[in-house]
Amino acid sequence: MGLDQQSLEKRLNACIGIPMGPQRSWDPVNQAMIRHWCDAMGDTNPLYTDPVFAAGSRHQGVIAPPTMIQAWTMPGYTNRLAPGSGGRPENLENYFELLSEAGYISVVAVNCEQTYFKNAHLGDAIYNTKALESVSDRKQTALGEGYFITELWTFFNQHDEKVAEMRFRLLKFKAPSAS
Repeated sequence: MGLDQQSLEKRLNACIGIPMGPQRSWDPVNQAMIRHWCDAMGDTNPLYTDPVFAAGSRHQGVIAPPTMIQAWTMPGYTNRLAPGSGGRPENLENYFELLSEAGYISVVAVNCEQTYFKNAHLGDAIYNTKALESVSDRKQTALGEGYFITELWTFFNQHDEKVAEMRFRLLKFKAPSAS
């Protein structure tokens, strides 16, 4: 834990706003994944699963549930990225690892806010970029001392049209020692 607080915070703040990616989907938006999502969520909206109904709607075809936007670009258990995906720029430190090096090794998801701009249609190739949006001052929480970090994920389709934004907030913290 060789990082002092001031150095840590300076290095974290230097990461803010630098985009990472793109992270591409392995597969285009497809009916099978939509059906699995709807089954898991108990969502029976026919716009998502009934091609005849959806064709007669203003959408003129099946659309994906907006809340599943992140599912299209997730790398899965192997953490392999889809072809054409980019990573972290060379000049950008891994802020997650920086916090771990400083002893903030525990993590909990705090909240997720999504804003939708366009529907994802069957066949769309979704990709996202992500950037660290903010880092809080060091906070003392019930879980322990830590930092709230907020990432801004922006999702696009194959036409580079913005489909959604997601703010994902985490707490990286030092859990109190067990006595």
